[in-house]
Amino acid sequence: MTTDQDLSMNGPSAPSLLASKGIDVTPNKDQGVVKIVKCQGLNGDRPMIGDRVTVHYTGKLLTGKKFDCSRDRKEPFSFSVGRGQVLKAWDIGVLTMQKGEVCTLVCKPEYAYGSSGNSDKIPPSTSVVFEMELLNFEGEVLTSDGGIVRRTKVKGEGYSNPNDGATVNVHLEGRCGERLFDCRDVSFTVSQGEDKGIPLGVDRAMDKMQRGECCLLYLKPKYGFGSEGKPEFKIGPDKEVVYEVTLKDFQRAKESWEMDLSEKLDFAGAVKSKGNHYFKTGRYHQATIQYQRIISWLEMECGNGIEQQKKINEYVLTAHLNLALCFLRLEEFSQVIENCNKVIELDDSNEKALYRRGEARFLRNEFTLSMADFQKVLQINPSNRAARAQISICQSRIKEHHEQDKKTYANMFQKFAEQDTKTGKMKRKRDESVRTSMNGEMGTKRRRRSQDYPS
Repeated sequence: MTTDQDLSMNGPSAPSLLASKGIDVTPNKDQGVVKIVKCQGLNGDRPMIGDRVTVHYTGKLLTGKKFDCSRDRKEPFSFSVGRGQVLKAWDIGVLTMQKGEVCTLVCKPEYAYGSSGNSDKIPPSTSVVFEMELLNFEGEVLTSDGGIVRRTKVKGEGYSNPNDGATVNVHLEGRCGERLFDCRDVSFTVSQGEDKGIPLGVDRAMDKMQRGECCLLYLKPKYGFGSEGKPEFKIGPDKEVVYEVTLKDFQRAKESWEMDLSEKLDFAGAVKSKGNHYFKTGRYHQATIQYQRIISWLEMECGNGIEQQKKINEYVLTAHLNLALCFLRLEEFSQVIENCNKVIELDDSNEKALYRRGEARFLRNEFTLSMADFQKVLQINPSNRAARAQISICQSRIKEHHEQDKKTYANMFQKFAEQDTKTGKMKRKRDESVRTSMNGEMGTKRRRRSQDYPS
């Protein structure tokens, strides 16, 4: 990292001297964070609120005494900028940097360690200086598979977020490449955005947003318009899209703890119907959201009487069965097995749960376990032809695997035998070579001894 030789940090006038050489980057221009660019970065984008940034830094007092340095640890530091995870000065300063830029941030106490300081390294109410290098930054990943990435242009207000079932008013601008294909104000129910032509990724990002927030959402095809595309927007199959979303306002739905059991049961029927509609139209991700809502409401509930408890169990059991079917279509087989197991805990002779678990295990190449599930299905319903056919297929696959294992092990043992033979031959050659060499040396020594004695 470069340093400015003419910037002295000694003396009471040091903050003013440093500030005079830089730019005040605080929002209210109070000289709380002054930035001095030491090495220009790459032209282009800057971090946005929530981006994951990686930096190297060196922290010093105005005397020049170093109190912290990532380079000394030989490890850069990463954090989500603008989220209050680090010093206020860092959140402000890093948002102004470009990738590769090196700068000095002169920070007043209220933007650094405040009136209390920090242990024995930083005295109370002390201004500090940070030398910062921005190594990299990337958007905030909202899903485990990286399918939704958010970059926040304008931070929202407060701490409240829309929840599933909330009504939201948003402004949308959708782009595919450089082409604007969607621009509108729209109101929709979170978890049911599909009804208004809202991509799954936009719907799923709602519960991370705050009122007034404006963000960019980078959506992989799974969270955009999938393999079907969107003909009305002239979007082809498997296209990535970017949506700029402004959350203008929202009204939260009741949380589970705010509803009594009767309300939950009433809502469960409507939500189940919505999930079934999404399933029938091939919107499996959207369907899973609806079924999961039912489970979150009712799984831990106890009914007032036998009939109400029976109704609860029916909703929960059906939701798990439907989730298993959705996850089969989505090829998320671990989730299929998990939901089938939940059903079997409630009803150990549930034909559908055993059959769907058998399907999932078969598709994971767990043929023995799969066959056991199909055999249980036949015990419950001997006329289930599909289960009988699946057992035959499992038996064939098990036989194929055994034959393949035999070939694999036979080849393996043959290779071991060949290797042993080859190693034995090489060892015998080395032994013969050593004996020949030793015999030669002994003959030479005898000849030498005979020449050393008088004749």
